[in-house]
Order: sequence, then C-alpha cells, then structure tokens
Amino acid sequence: GERRIIELPVTELSTSTPVSLSVQVICGRRPGPTLLICAAIHGDEISGVEIIRRVLTLSALRRLHGTLVVVPIVNAFGFFSQSRYLPDRRDLNRSFPGSPQGSLASRLAHLFLHEVVSKCTHGIDLHTGAIHRSNYPQVRANLDDPEASRMAMNFGVPVVINASLRDGSLRQAATSHGVPLIVYEAGEALRFDEMSIRAGVKGIMRVMRGLGMLHVVRRTGSSLEPIVARSTTWLRAPASGILRASAGLGAQVRANQSLARIANAFGEDEVELKSPWNGIVIGRTNLPLVYEGDALSHIARIEGTQVQAETLDAFSPEEAY
Repeated sequence: GERRIIELPVTELSTSTPVSLSVQVICGRRPGPTLLICAAIHGDEISGVEIIRRVLTLSALRRLHGTLVVVPIVNAFGFFSQSRYLPDRRDLNRSFPGSPQGSLASRLAHLFLHEVVSKCTHGIDLHTGAIHRSNYPQVRANLDDPEASRMAMNFGVPVVINASLRDGSLRQAATSHGVPLIVYEAGEALRFDEMSIRAGVKGIMRVMRGLGMLHVVRRTGSSLEPIVARSTTWLRAPASGILRASAGLGAQVRANQSLARIANAFGEDEVELKSPWNGIVIGRTNLPLVYEGDALSHIARIEGTQVQAETLDAFSPEEAY
C-alpha cells in the first residue's frame, strides 16, 4: 500500500553534481506480478516519460494487485543533453548486461539490470523513432515466449512485430534473467505525439489488466486481433534529392505501389521508391531532403488486405483510458 521514490547513485558530473537513477515503486495491497515500465533508455526519446507520468496519475492504481516499478528516465545524461547516447558516445541499449568496471554506459546498464530489472517479473520498455523519424504505434516482442506474446497481444496497438533478440539490448538482458519484456515504439524523438502517448497509456493499462494487476473493465463490442508481422525492412533512397512521400504512417501498401518520389530542385532526374511487398508503413523519415542510402520508409511485411484494413480502422487511442 505504499509508494516511494528510490534514488540509486550512478556517478557524478564533472562539476561534482551527483547523478542518480530515479525509481518509483508502488506496492499494491494485494499480491501479484511486479511490472517494470521504463523510458528514455535513449535520452532523446521522451514520449515514454510523459506516458509514465500519465500512468502514475490514474486512480486505478489505488486498487493495484502486485507491484509497479517505474523508471521514467533511465539515461539521464542523454535526457539532459537531448541526445540518444551517453557522454561516452555509447548506446545504452547495446551495452547490456554491462559491467561494474566498464565504461559509463556499461556501468549504468549493470546497475539498472541488477538493481531494478532482475527484481521484476515482467517489463515494458518505451521507445520512439530516432531524430527526424516517426514510428507508427507498434509493439516488438519475442512471440515464441508465451508470456511476452500475451503481453504484446494485450497491448492493443494495430501492429505486433515478432522481433528477434538483439545483442546488448535491454530486452535480451531481461530475457536472460527470466523477465519477459516487450518494447512499445511510437512517435518521434524530442517530440510529443498525442496519439502515440494515449495509445501507450491505454496499452499499459491493458497489459496490467491482462496480468491481473488491475480490475478488468468489461467492454461491449468485439476487439480485433493485432496484425502480426514476421519481417520488416527499411527502404532506402536510391538517389539524393528532394523527397515527396505519398504513403504516411499506418498506410497499407501493396507490392510495387509507389511510396515516394525523389527529384532535384528543378524537378528533373526523378526516381520512384516502390514497396517490394504488401505491408504497412510502420516508420518513415520526416525530412524532405535526402541523400542516397538514407532510410525513408519502414515496411512491415504482411499478407492479406481486408483484415488489415479493419484492424487499422478500429485503432482509436482517442478513447478514454
């Protein structure tokens, strides 16, 4: 029945100012799972910070079963400087499991994994697209893990990607400690996107209800299953120039459909970017100025058309939590 903020010392800045990992723990009055929700492992991916803030204000937590562990800002260094990385230029999400004698990124990864993640039974890691890139609301998980699959399907976003574990990632490290963890991706770095934020809050609540941590709300009507993608790919610019995109986030595309055109400032030497298969646009660049090889559109490969359209149309994050 208690709620506490715990400060885990990390290091000091060059000004001797201490830096800590701030963790809030909410203990329910009844037994249940211990769920971790974390954000800003990449310091410029700030939407997750707002998602967690909104979750912590919900009155439903007064009837919590189990324990909620939240870390709104894992990478405080990147958050301060509006950077994806730590001061040592390392990616924290490629530094797990870390080491207490390693680099700054390695030490922070070790602290977070052993003092926080390993104490939990389940986890949700909140991310966005990178600088000048936006992601359509999606969940990434190892669907071969029954518990991770259940969390991913309960989250309630249109697209679930069966993503393999990546070396050095938090998801891989959590899995090695027996903690099923899913990743929610939506929005853009250094920007708040209301649809993505609301979808994240609703998704977390659904997962908590699925785990038995919150009272289940009975709703009328049928809920559609998310679309499961087994493979994704970034399509890259075949030439440099000015981009005119014709397929936005969440768009359903068919094989050989035009996604964008690139031309020079005079409108000459135009080249076309086409989808290699049927799928959904789950990520895209927001910059119209591109160089050859730049990542432009992220396509989740999916077969079928009617079920996809119904699932995408039914996605309504604007509804109440």
